[in-house]
Amino acid sequence: MKSTSEQPVKIRVLLADDQRLMRDGLRTLLELEDDLEVVGEAENGRAALELAASLRPDVVLMDVRMPVMDGVEATRQLAASLPECRVIILTTFDDESIIFEGLRAGALGYLLKDVSGEELASAIREVNRGGALIQPSVARKVLAEFSRLPAAPSSAQILPGDGLSERETEILKLVARGLSNKEIALRLSLTEGTVKNYVSAILQKLGVQDRTQAALKARGMGI
Repeated sequence: MKSTSEQPVKIRVLLADDQRLMRDGLRTLLELEDDLEVVGEAENGRAALELAASLRPDVVLMDVRMPVMDGVEATRQLAASLPECRVIILTTFDDESIIFEGLRAGALGYLLKDVSGEELASAIREVNRGGALIQPSVARKVLAEFSRLPAAPSSAQILPGDGLSERETEILKLVARGLSNKEIALRLSLTEGTVKNYVSAILQKLGVQDRTQAALKARGMGI
């Protein structure tokens, strides 16, 4: 009798959280998804590093505050030793300093523990594809912080030859400052629909999924 179909390759997930109840809850949620598999659990950052080295998970859900080694340091070491292993920080803390420490350490996602199971599963899939995902409430803080940062040297700025028109570059600057489409439309005397079309084109040209990723890329390019 022939096999009807091959089993899909599952995304292998490692859980790192010092609370057993949280790990049990996350395992239960994730194993409801056909394409996700929890391959291990760690109760601190050091254990997470050891398990990641042996299990080679695709994605690690990393808490921040843990004994022995915290999640930020574990993320930093994991990014250096196993760059193919992607980290999503999953925490109760939305303090700006912790957010930026986690992102600088190499996390590709930052979610709060009030996220739904569906949103968490979607974030794991997005990060596994090589994307990045930051919860909207956290993303607003990231964009607000970027608006206060000095611009990079002008030699790094985008030129028309880099694929963005002058108008697109102008709109990207405002996106990086955290302005909404409506606010940009008022600033530039455009319709909100026109701004939305520009933003969609910008995301496509930059190869990113959302406004937060575009802002991150813009800062790196000097916008």
